Amino acid sequence: MKSIQRGLGLALITVVVTVSLLLLQSSLWLFEAGLRRSLENDLREETEGLLTAIVRGPDGMQLDLQRLNPRYQRAFSGHYFRIELPGYTWRSRSLWDALPHWPDEPGLAHELVEGPQGQSLLVYRADYRRAGETFSISVAQDYTPILDNFNQVRLWGIGLVIGALLVILLLQRYAVKIALRPLERVRRQILQLQEGQRQHLDTQGPQELQPLVEQINRLLEHTEATLQRSRNALGNLGHALKTPLAVLASLSRRDELAAHPQLQANLLEQLEQMQQRVSRELGRARLAGDVLPGSHFDCDGELPPLFDTLAMIHDRHLDLRWQAPADCRLPWDREDMLELLGNLLDNACKWARQRVELRIEATPTGYCLLIDDDGPGIAEEQRAQVLERGARLDEETAGHGLGLGIVRDIIVAWRGEWTLQDSPAGGLRVNIRLPVEQAR
Repeated sequence: MKSIQRGLGLALITVVVTVSLLLLQSSLWLFEAGLRRSLENDLREETEGLLTAIVRGPDGMQLDLQRLNPRYQRAFSGHYFRIELPGYTWRSRSLWDALPHWPDEPGLAHELVEGPQGQSLLVYRADYRRAGETFSISVAQDYTPILDNFNQVRLWGIGLVIGALLVILLLQRYAVKIALRPLERVRRQILQLQEGQRQHLDTQGPQELQPLVEQINRLLEHTEATLQRSRNALGNLGHALKTPLAVLASLSRRDELAAHPQLQANLLEQLEQMQQRVSRELGRARLAGDVLPGSHFDCDGELPPLFDTLAMIHDRHLDLRWQAPADCRLPWDREDMLELLGNLLDNACKWARQRVELRIEATPTGYCLLIDDDGPGIAEEQRAQVLERGARLDEETAGHGLGLGIVRDIIVAWRGEWTLQDSPAGGLRVNIRLPVEQAR
């Protein structure tokens, strides 16, 4: 959700800034174009006023200074003119000794002309014919104050854009948060699906999300039904094979085969392997689990009954202890965790002399399960072989040896790791590390 908000925020910032700057600059361009047209009319009227100041005197054409605007007499006033007649030229006193580059074509100059003292001049030229003579009048006005005002307006506009952008971002963040709230609700429901707290998603919600939610629910139902049929078929096959295998095992122990001990031993060994393989595959089918996980493992609620059961099964007055963090709730399926701990603790109780202990510790990446006993343990050179081939830890005690294989399958399914170590109690320690990220 945060990535969506961040992406929408960046897209909104880009669009708002681009559009705002384009509108601001376009507005300034349009305003300046209108202002230049207005100033062009004013400058044309100035040329006409200068035209009336040209009079015929005894010595020919003369410029009547009384008719000139006083601003043309003040040095560097920002208003200048030049009048060209055949043979001589009049310049305004305001130019002093400056020599601007006057335009050669009539009309408003396309570019600003560099004037005195760093001024930028807007220049207009008009050609006239009077008393049989052709002359041109060029007038200029300092455009620098207008440019400065434009820059100030541009700065103010950028400031307003930034202020408006901040307001829009706050509103957009709030609007996106409200708009994505239904998606956040669906995300929480999917997390509850993973934790086994619900079996389907709620269909009550925005109309736009209902097709998605309904499709997910249908997919969950279809997947669960397909998996359940596969598990049932495998279970039926396994149970169907158990009876013939039991009959064959019984027949192989009859007196008729006693005269052939080697043959009888081979038959019994093969039948035992077949029975173990069937039981193992049934366990694998159960580990495939439902499409939706069951309830998580509550240590405070599940461990006391488990240890009570172990105490009744192994009635040897063993000291059975367990330790876990307060309110510890392991994020894995309850039935699988009971199968894992039950097999390992049962094996520890078979070999322990007096004490078996379970410790559950939280780690930065998940949980660590430590099972210790004070039995004889396993030689270090044999531990890797036991883990690799999934052999029995209790070769000399009663049992069919499937517990370790089921434990191994569960740990592999949870992307965990396990090792066999020396226990501080003197026997064997089973160290299991399960990452929480993989469980989720």
